[in-house]
Amino acid sequence: MTDTATRWALPLALAAALLGLWQAAVVIGNVPAYLVPSPLDVARTLVADWALLAPAWWNTVRITLLAFAVAVLLGVAVAFLMVQSRWIETALFPYAVLLQVTPIVAIAPLIIIWVQDTTLSLVICASIVALFPVVANTSIGLRSVSPALAAYFRLQGASRWQTLVRLRLPSALPYFFTGLRVAAGLALIGAVVAEFVAGTGGSQTGLAYQILQAGYQLNIPRMFAALVLVSVTGVGGFALVALAARACLAGWHDSELSGDARSG
Repeated sequence: MTDTATRWALPLALAAALLGLWQAAVVIGNVPAYLVPSPLDVARTLVADWALLAPAWWNTVRITLLAFAVAVLLGVAVAFLMVQSRWIETALFPYAVLLQVTPIVAIAPLIIIWVQDTTLSLVICASIVALFPVVANTSIGLRSVSPALAAYFRLQGASRWQTLVRLRLPSALPYFFTGLRVAAGLALIGAVVAEFVAGTGGSQTGLAYQILQAGYQLNIPRMFAALVLVSVTGVGGFALVALAARACLAGWHDSELSGDARSG
């Protein structure tokens, strides 16, 4: 079996086994659906309530994508600014850490009050959550340049721009994509948490609102169905970033080369 097939087969086999155990435990224990629904109940609810869950899922995805884009653009800009000078890094980095360690549930109500547009307020909240990994990893990557290569570029009379484009950016790409992997999940978490805090109804509701409503109504199968959509969205975002990293790094970086390519 190839490495690619193994990477797919083992997680899928484990997932099938866990779902089978879950189904068996619910059926044998005669557990009511309002306590713990079976995987089949969740699947049926996902199909039956798709007309309700699909718009909510898309709203959550939309907020996540917008927040992820803002976090990437702003994070890269801040990282580039920080590596220009140790003084700038010393001044800015504590504030980046401050945003990271401040619970979003503590500041989300203020943002939602200050920003009248609901979508914009949710994007700001989710962007704050996803920003720090991009800043930290990109700045570390831009500084993680081999001193020998940097000296060689200076010896060859390379300009600052040439050094940036031909040396620093390629060196930073693995760190950058590591930050994106983390930021993709955090953007989704931030979007869902912000939706919980906002608690808005109407046509702009996300999956968090559907989870809250399902909990109030004791519609636990629908709650699980919404949670499944959140999980699938998170896994999908991580997978897309991983594919982008492979496309950019597979031809030259050790982290994406196969074992045969490394040994060769």
